[in-house]
Amino acid sequence: MDIVHGVVNSMNSLSSTSYLLLAAAGFLAGFVDSIAGGGGIITVPALLWVGFPPHLALGTNKLQSSFGSLTASINYTRSGLVVFRETLYGIFCTAVGAATGTVLVQCMPASVLASIIPLLLAIVFIYTMLSPRLGVTARQTSVSSHAFYTIAGLAIGFYDGFFGPGTGSFWTLAFVLLLGYDFRIAAAHTKILNFTSNIVALVLFAIGGKVVLAAGLLMGVCEIAGAAAGSRLVIRKEARFVRAFFLIVVAFTLIRLLYVTYS
Repeated sequence: MDIVHGVVNSMNSLSSTSYLLLAAAGFLAGFVDSIAGGGGIITVPALLWVGFPPHLALGTNKLQSSFGSLTASINYTRSGLVVFRETLYGIFCTAVGAATGTVLVQCMPASVLASIIPLLLAIVFIYTMLSPRLGVTARQTSVSSHAFYTIAGLAIGFYDGFFGPGTGSFWTLAFVLLLGYDFRIAAAHTKILNFTSNIVALVLFAIGGKVVLAAGLLMGVCEIAGAAAGSRLVIRKEARFVRAFFLIVVAFTLIRLLYVTYS
């Protein structure tokens, strides 16, 4: 009962148009998120638009995004782009980071971090734009996977639990830069770890009573369809396509965060 305490009545006031908007946002977010991350820039504003308070929007968004990231993870694993057992340590570190971030965000405002993220995303976008060969083909690096997952798992997992927008973009670029993956392989591994932080944050948001089940489940079902379509597209396409899509998503995420932060 704690999960839906205080929000059932607000759900009854949603119009059919609001439900349609949330369903459409879920599908589009699943499609975009499975390719390059950034689905949160679609779903969180949609939840806010129909009247959700910010904390309920964040918690409910974790429910619906878990459906999409799980669907994409399964498709990528089945396609052979991800060897699941090789990511187990990364999953552990990401879970620890996400749990810490989610607990903290429910105790304090995220405004300071929110003002820093647009700058980080701008650096990601400019660096990728100025490196046309980056992520087009796989390459060798000197960073061990253990060190990578320790640092990136804890840091990006924490960020996703604490704030969230742009998580997929940070994971993808980290895989490309530090482990030398091409964008297709990076996108596949991103969804495994994105699902990890999503599900950990969801459990903790739910315990805190900040998840609206009806809206989250509706969006989640639609997100499954979008994620299935997007992940299949990545499996068929080359890394250049994923790189281009990645840049577009980072640009829109940056614009959205700048607007929210400084408007």
